[in-house]
Amino acid sequence: MNALNLPFDADEMLKGLRPWVECESPTWDAAAVSRMMDLAARDLAAIGATVETIPGTQGFGTSIRASFPHPDQGKPGILVSGHMDTVHPVGTLDTLPFRCEDGLAYGPGIMDMKGGNYVFLEAMRQIRKAGLTTPLPVTFLFTPDEEVGTPATRGLIEDAARGQRAVLIPEPATPDGGAVIGRYAIARFDLLTQGRPSHAGWALKDGRSAIAAMARRILQIEAMTTDDCTFSVGVIHAGQWVNCVSSSCRAEVLSMAKTQEDLDKGVAAMLALQGEEDGVEFIVTRGVTRPVWEPQPGTMALYDLARQLSSQIGFDLAAGSAGGGSDGNFTGAMGVPTLDSIGVRGKGLHTLNEHIEIASLPERARLAAGLLTQIS
Repeated sequence: MNALNLPFDADEMLKGLRPWVECESPTWDAAAVSRMMDLAARDLAAIGATVETIPGTQGFGTSIRASFPHPDQGKPGILVSGHMDTVHPVGTLDTLPFRCEDGLAYGPGIMDMKGGNYVFLEAMRQIRKAGLTTPLPVTFLFTPDEEVGTPATRGLIEDAARGQRAVLIPEPATPDGGAVIGRYAIARFDLLTQGRPSHAGWALKDGRSAIAAMARRILQIEAMTTDDCTFSVGVIHAGQWVNCVSSSCRAEVLSMAKTQEDLDKGVAAMLALQGEEDGVEFIVTRGVTRPVWEPQPGTMALYDLARQLSSQIGFDLAAGSAGGGSDGNFTGAMGVPTLDSIGVRGKGLHTLNEHIEIASLPERARLAAGLLTQIS
């Protein structure tokens, strides 16, 4: 049987995906993410995979690695790499419940990236049910910390990818439905201003506000944005008493750079901002960084195959480099052939309008099944 003709059913896939979406798994809630991993492990084991649970580190949840029976088990094969953490805190289901209407399915994390992960699981389910054998051994790796830059599991992902023939990453499709064959670098920075406390009522002039200093720095940092290197401050923590001049303020910066040269310049510009001004110390600490991933011949060969398959399925698969880092930055930068963003179509990821196109579930499952049975 041709894998593209396997009986993928959108309604059945939604039934299987719903428990995943309703198992809320924000990155910083290790227990919640581990519950999601347990659910995925159960579903993988039910279709014949041998599943290993890998304990979490650095305060994050567990990871799972699932291997399917294959005569060449242990030899280079296909790695399906995805994350199960989301940006949505527990309780988001109250305002963004799982629901289906007008051809769309809604829910926290359904687009980024539980829908795509489930698509690949369903592809393997139908492949095995039909008695088909993939040319290469297939391993799934689901990790818990991608939304914060993969600080704990980067090494795990790189070890799993090393020597593989292909890495497939079911991140959501790009807005035009396309795949990603390269990604810009993503760098994170931690900011700290240290001022001088005083009573905000009767001794205001004696203080040096860390909050006010940080506000000025934020405007300075975001003004450094260009088309090739962007800077965005997305987190601020400061203050406890309104009648106290703040003595410290913390913030976090995300920077995107198109090339290694752009990244190096951006990092240098951020670090150069450090110093003291008007009695307030400003400290910049570089955080986790996703390397630039540029398209390589192995990745282009994967894309050519995916485009041939998509044409047979009935759609055209565009491709290009993209911002918005993923774990594909790591595997692609290693030189391992990597095809990213081949998951579901949708909109509103990271918002309270996150949804997928239901029709993309069987569409992408056919693409996944085609890749899994034709990469050799």
